[in-house]
Amino acid sequence: MKVLIVEDQLAVAKALQVLLEVNDLEAVIAHNPEKAIECVEQDDIGVVIQDMNFSEGATTGAEGLALFRRLRTLDPELPVLAMTAWSSLESAVEMVKAGAADYLAKPWDDDKLVASVKNLLRMRELALENARLQHEKSFARGELARKYELCGVVYRSAAMHRVVSLAGQVASADVPVLITGPNGAGKEMIAEILHANSRRSAAPFIKVNAGALPDDLLEAELFGAEPGAFTGSVKRRVGRFEAAHGGTLFLDEIGNLSLAGQMKLLRAVQRGEFERLGSSETRKVDVRIVAATNADLRAAIAKGTFREDLLFRLNVIEIEVPALRERREDVLPLAVEFLARGQAEKPKPLSLEARAALTDYAWPGNVRELMNRIQRASIVATGPEITAEDLGLACGSPAATAEPAEPSSSEGSSERRELELLLHECDGMISRVAARLGISRQALYRRLGIVLERRFKG
Repeated sequence: MKVLIVEDQLAVAKALQVLLEVNDLEAVIAHNPEKAIECVEQDDIGVVIQDMNFSEGATTGAEGLALFRRLRTLDPELPVLAMTAWSSLESAVEMVKAGAADYLAKPWDDDKLVASVKNLLRMRELALENARLQHEKSFARGELARKYELCGVVYRSAAMHRVVSLAGQVASADVPVLITGPNGAGKEMIAEILHANSRRSAAPFIKVNAGALPDDLLEAELFGAEPGAFTGSVKRRVGRFEAAHGGTLFLDEIGNLSLAGQMKLLRAVQRGEFERLGSSETRKVDVRIVAATNADLRAAIAKGTFREDLLFRLNVIEIEVPALRERREDVLPLAVEFLARGQAEKPKPLSLEARAALTDYAWPGNVRELMNRIQRASIVATGPEITAEDLGLACGSPAATAEPAEPSSSEGSSERRELELLLHECDGMISRVAARLGISRQALYRRLGIVLERRFKG
């Protein structure tokens, strides 16, 4: 990425070029505005250093201002440094107000100029890379949504994209699927995607919390019961397997099922056969089994608390849903979605502090906890924005310190975190970040210097 020097005085332009190249910065020269526009259109320009006057005798800076406006039209995010003498200072200030990165007075300070250019080049590289990555991710999500029914799932992370992609890919394979992951991470949503994209999508999708069924009710709940099969049974009861005939049966928390319950389930899973409680008639159903658990079933097998043969039947394909703390990119999109769902009118926006608190929090309760906190905030918020206090994530609270994002010893580190967060949200668009913060672009460039030092030092 190159630095473009727009300067009509050859000696000045050469001095700038030598200064930059001594500091390992490639620079090209344009002696007039037309050549400058041509360079930006045809070359890989990362920063522009431009004079304010190009015609002999001109001192007002109007020519520099006109060039800047043309550059802004061509590339609104291209950083521009104005080089000005006192006679054209007013125009340089006007340029900065219009979005220029900064201005430097002639004669310039070498160290300050080089530092400013390096900072702006890094910022330009970071912004372009962020924009490219976000575009690729957005395109991939769009392609996936066009290919599969995603049941309203909201995500931005690469980790969740892989999970959703795999669910769509294996949905048409009519085999059992085991979905693993912590409580509240979204395993049921993945099960819905599997069903919606299978040949069984028009048939029932039946859900049952298998781990919550006591042994004395398990058979009746899963396989049904005839009248009089147990005390209080006065009419025939259709079990979940029958209800799901032709469709999908989602067995949640399968790892909590007792050994006796596992044994009763095994035959039905293996052969699709069962008897209603109180009946000797063998019934056969066509059901796809999707099971879910937050337990380590292989460790449970080693302990003798889970049947290995049942795991083999359930786990033809395994899909692991990561915890929310492992995909923090999804936190804010999910929060915004929950806000929209929970309010009939236009939802209150999340404050910058609230956004930082949301992404810093460990989320032990995963997506379910996030949804609950957003619902809480929607109810208790009294100001124009939702704050960290409204979310119950005030700075220094036990919730907010459950898992610190990074060691922080000053307000400066908090500011860096907020700026990085906004830069990511705005896809690297400097103008959008500045507008969100209510500051000028040049002020944002200065503040982003600390972010860049941290990013590029590793």
